[in-house]
This record gives sequence, C-alpha cells and structure tokens, in this order.
Amino acid sequence: EEEEGRGGGGAGRSWGLGEAVRQARLRVAPSVQEFKYHKKRVRLVSQGSDLKDGAQGVVYWMSRDQRVQDNWAFLYAQRLALKQQLPLHVCFCLVPKFLEATIRHFGFMLEGLQEVAEECQELDIPFHLLIGFAKDVLPPFVTGRGLGGVVTDFSPLRVPMQWVEDVKERLPGEVPFVQVDAHNIVPCWVASDKQEYGARTIRRKIHDRLSEFLTEFPPVIKHPYPPPAPAEPIDWGACRASLQVDRSVKEVTWATPGPAAGLAVLESFVGERLKSFGTDRNNPNRAALSNLSPWFHFGQVSVQRAILEVQKHRSRYKESVDGFIEEAVVRRELADNFCYYNRNYDKVEGAYDWAKTTLKLHAQDQRSHLYELKQLEEGKTHDPLWNAAQLQMVHEGKMHGFLRMYWAKKILEWTRSPEEALKFTIYLNDRYELDGRDPNGYVGCMWSICGIHDQGWAERAVFGKIRYMNYAGCKRKFDVGQFERRYDPRKLGQ
Repeated sequence: EEEEGRGGGGAGRSWGLGEAVRQARLRVAPSVQEFKYHKKRVRLVSQGSDLKDGAQGVVYWMSRDQRVQDNWAFLYAQRLALKQQLPLHVCFCLVPKFLEATIRHFGFMLEGLQEVAEECQELDIPFHLLIGFAKDVLPPFVTGRGLGGVVTDFSPLRVPMQWVEDVKERLPGEVPFVQVDAHNIVPCWVASDKQEYGARTIRRKIHDRLSEFLTEFPPVIKHPYPPPAPAEPIDWGACRASLQVDRSVKEVTWATPGPAAGLAVLESFVGERLKSFGTDRNNPNRAALSNLSPWFHFGQVSVQRAILEVQKHRSRYKESVDGFIEEAVVRRELADNFCYYNRNYDKVEGAYDWAKTTLKLHAQDQRSHLYELKQLEEGKTHDPLWNAAQLQMVHEGKMHGFLRMYWAKKILEWTRSPEEALKFTIYLNDRYELDGRDPNGYVGCMWSICGIHDQGWAERAVFGKIRYMNYAGCKRKFDVGQFERRYDPRKLGQ
C-alpha cells in the first residue's frame, strides 16, 4: 500500500503507457504547426497581439503547468515559434518562498522541473530557471534577448494572478503577452463567465463543451530553430539551498516527483484501482483512489491526459469512469471557477449569504471541545479517527478525500469561530498536503466549513445549517478501527 506510487510497479510497465501516449500524439499531427489549435484556449493579456519584425524568439513562462508534453500553453508557444521560424525558450521563475509551502512541496516541484529541463534539452529548447519574482526577472530576460512574444499558463489564485498583472506592467508595450489555460479541459473563462452556484449549474456547461475541448494533444517536437546561445547550466543543489522554506516538514517517500512517475501512477490507477473507484472511493481502507492529485497540482500530469486514458474503460467500468470524470473534471473545474470569480475564496466573507447568516447565528454556541492549532497539528484531540487522518496527512502528504471532509468539519466544531476554523484548516492543508495551495483545497475547506457548493441542512448547534458529519456516520461507512490502527501515533513514533 505504502509503496504503490514508487515507480508505479516497475519501470518496464510505465514504458507501456508512456510509449502508447507518444504514439497517440504523433497520430494526431507531426507537430502543433499542422494541428488545428483551438484558439479559445488562449486569451490576450497585453494590448497588442502582433509579433514585431526582428523578434529573436518566443518564450513560454511556465508556472502552474510544469510539464513539456500534453501542455496547451507549451504547444501554443511552440506553434508561434515554428510559424515565425524563431527559437523557443522556456522560463520558470523560482520564488524563494510561497505561502505555507515547505521543502516537501518545493522538493517535489524542483525534482519535477529537473525532468522538464532534461526533456527540453533533448528537444533543443533551452530551459531557464530564473531565481526571483517574475516581475523582477522575466521582463529583463525578454528585453535582453530581444524576444518577441510571451506565453504563460493560467491559475485562478490571487498570488499567481498578481504575478501575471505585474509582468504585464513591466513588459515592453510592443511584446504580445498571452495566457493559455493548460490546467482545465474547458478553459476557465470559456466554461462560465460568472461564479457558479454549484456542481449542478456548471456540470451541463462543461459536458456540453467536452467534445470540443477534450481532444488528443499533438507532440511538442525537437525545435528546428536553435537559439544563438544555450541556457545557463542549472545548479539544482544550489537552488534548493537558496530556498527560504521550512525544512522540518519532510519529503514523502511514496510519491516520486515528475511527469514520468506521474504517468506511471496514472497507469497503475487505470490497471489496478479504477475498477473499484465507483464503489470504494469513500472507503479510506481501500486503495481505490487515483492518488494523482500531487502530479495534477504541480501540473506534472495533465488532467486531460488522465481523462483520455480513463475514458477508454467506460464500457467495462461505467460507474467508476463517470465518478472519476465528475471529480477530476466537473468538481475540479468548479473549484477553479470559484477561486477565479470570488476574491474571498479562502475567507468566510466568500460564503453564500445563507451560510454567513447561519454561522454568525451560532458563533457563540458552546463548543464540546476547544483546541489550539498546535494540538490539532500534532493530532492530539479526543477523537482517534481525526487524529489518524491528521497523522496520515503529516506523514504522507495526502489525506484520504472522504476524511478530508470529516477532518475540516470537526475543526469547525472544535475552534472558537468559523473564521478561526477556516484559518487553521487552510494552514494545515497548505503546510502538509502535497496538493496544498490549490483551488481544490480552498474549495474543500470552504465546502466543509462554509457550505460552498452545498445546500442548507437541518439546523443544529455550532454548525447551524452547514452539513454535519460525525464519528458514528463514519463507522457506518467503513471500518474506522482499521484506519485508526494504521495511523496509530505510537506506531508512527509521535
């Protein structure tokens, strides 16, 4: 169980999917230049859109989507460069610290980027690791090399959105700057132009456009126009040492970073776990989940690729395939929609009016237990199931999806106010979960504590009309004792 992500069961097997996918891309088109690229994936950030004469190249500023293949932003940048017969550059701007991210997150990301850099090198595309904030390092990079166009990917979160704004302000006016949503299948701004109320309101909109956007990818190819000078060699060890991050949250051993390992996890999901996803995904004792969220979060594996693979098994495992598409497409893109259209996506102010009213009404209710952040962090509550879930997250960087809901709802029950509950939940999620600082995580916390994308339920103490979950309900769903024993603090040496 622990080791199932390590290499995905032998390198020989992962070659299978990797090679099949490579062939599939080539069947679509020899390169993106001969491919009918869907222009709705792209939006203009800058005023002007035309590449000026005399441009010395195009740059893809990689941020959320950290992979070469199956990446619509990378493909668009190569398409521009091929059409203009120009060199293509890839840049990643490494910030020394980011929200609650620790070495667990930065380590996973840097190892994945190392694989990206090697893949770029094989394709004659220089990969540049720029140290610092994009606004300080990217515009001088563009002007210094006389580059004529900038392509970047998309995140709905306020910090990356601010990065895009800051770069736009500092880029020369005549350099076109575009953004491609390479993370969602239906681009966020195409799926809907407003905050959707819930899954039922966005589901139809997404399903109606899937046939248009859920296509096979053409390959990123060996780039025929080399740059005048190669990229600076990267000292990965020095990059790692320069980070100003907390090193006490250790890296996990079950998940190997990088696109190749992520593809192997996808292969093992389709081959071994998909068949039981439909029936067992809410049972934390069963290995039925895809486990792909860390690779999805860092953009090391494209969700679109995962759906293309999973979909092939619909005739055999209809319930599982439909369930996976609901979670990986509808619910995930709903989370991006929420964060994009709601500036308070991580605050109680971002909740619906009914939820704000009910939480306020019950803010003074007597709590059965009150815990400080440190007690929660160490898994030292009176509830052994909650403690086990917290310790799973601390040690493995991934808490089971069903337990994440229970875990967050109990924090609402055991803290002084909904505001404090949300703050603690987001802090713990972002610090320990490999897929922390993600729209999915914020929406999960907001769903649990503030009823986002949910409805009002029968009124009760503390929760008001927010959906309630309890220990007895979990006992009816799965063998709670088995899970508690697996993450017993004595066993984990806490």
